[in-house]
Amino acid sequence: MGKGNAGEWLLQLPLNGYFFTGSYRTGRLIAEKVASKLAPCQLELGGKDPLYVMDDVEDVERVAAAALEGVVYNNGQSCCAVERIYVQEGVYDAFVRAYAEQAKKLVVGDPMEGATEVGALTRPGQLEFLLGQIDDAVAKGAKVLAGGRRIDRKGYFIEPAVLVDVNHGMKLMTEESFGPVVGIQRVKDDAEAVALMGDTEYGLTAAVYSASFERAEKVMQQLNTGTVYWNCCDRVSAGLPWSGRKHSGLGMTLSYQGIRAFVQPKSYHIRP
Repeated sequence: MGKGNAGEWLLQLPLNGYFFTGSYRTGRLIAEKVASKLAPCQLELGGKDPLYVMDDVEDVERVAAAALEGVVYNNGQSCCAVERIYVQEGVYDAFVRAYAEQAKKLVVGDPMEGATEVGALTRPGQLEFLLGQIDDAVAKGAKVLAGGRRIDRKGYFIEPAVLVDVNHGMKLMTEESFGPVVGIQRVKDDAEAVALMGDTEYGLTAAVYSASFERAEKVMQQLNTGTVYWNCCDRVSAGLPWSGRKHSGLGMTLSYQGIRAFVQPKSYHIRP
């Protein structure tokens, strides 16, 4: 994050490539600015990463804990943080109950203190943005089961929020949040989950929790995202390529494919 005039100056330099990590809005601006140079432009942008819980999971409490960590890790300020959850109706009530109970126990505070599990947001504007998403959802019929309030202390703190009775008419389920808030939506089957998970401008990651890899794989194959997870979420592996689709970016990082983004082949034709 930096000042706009500094970024503008960098874009004017005759560089061999332009590589950016940040928001879709800024990434698109960069791509437009450098297009005439025909230089490589790689963008790692945002996401609205979904997580789907199938009705065959064997330990709902454990899955709820994993999903919660995916939402609040780094206070939700991660491009691959879980931002919306879909749960099949057979385990919906048990999952929501377990998730909300665990969310209420999270310790929010100074990250320098050992007991702290969730810290502050990076800037005041983000706090207001999240509160606005929550207000919009509630006004449209959502229910707050836990958190969602500003914490009165120095810094930009919000209680980790859990909302239910949500739908895709709410900003919380469609706009990138980048904070410790999430909506949990009930679905009847895998087909409905796939449709809702794909109903987004982003395509960074998506997670599926199921006792059966074969069943989960059928869903993962249909998801237009650069990364899919089975029984895990919100993680990056150096040996695997990292890419975004749609508004989540252009190009590739990590793995040998990510290294190739910074090199250009050169051919020699030699006649002795």
